Amino acid sequence: MCILKNSLYQSHEIITRVVCNGDTVVDATAGNGHDTAFMARLVGADGQVYAFDIQESALNTTKNRLEAENLLSRVKLVHDGHQNMQKYVNKPIKAAMFNLGYLPGGDHNIGTKGGTTIEAIKSAMELVVPHGIISIVVYYGGDSGFDEKNEVINYIKTIDCKKFSVMQTEFVNQINCPPILVCLEKL
Repeated sequence: MCILKNSLYQSHEIITRVVCNGDTVVDATAGNGHDTAFMARLVGADGQVYAFDIQESALNTTKNRLEAENLLSRVKLVHDGHQNMQKYVNKPIKAAMFNLGYLPGGDHNIGTKGGTTIEAIKSAMELVVPHGIISIVVYYGGDSGFDEKNEVINYIKTIDCKKFSVMQTEFVNQINCPPILVCLEKL
């Protein structure tokens, strides 16, 4: 058993420390619904998850997962880009989760892009409460994501350290571009 866990595991561990029953949170990239369901369990019956995806098929998969777990009432599924989150989320959030790249099992030509992802991160930074968390798992290997990775990593380095603590964690000796975890904590 490995002690050092992958980026997705680490993001879940950090989010679990922050999100409580009744909180409002954002899944900026619903994908297949795993993080949406994870966050819906954390916020409980009194909480709210806003889950964004540009692909209707991703939202359908997420909806089916939530229905199977009896969690759909806690989630608002939004068929729009995450860069538009402030059109839909009008109250403070405790956390936002991003998994960058393309939909697992989906079309590799459809994925997150640096410009819109940075817009979404900025929106999440405005919405998140003090000591709330924004987690970003940067998938960039294979045939997509290198430009986005570079844009996001360059952007996070410019964030004012008096307003946010920013952490970047990555495995440096693994092959096949292991995902990078970025976490922002609002101060």
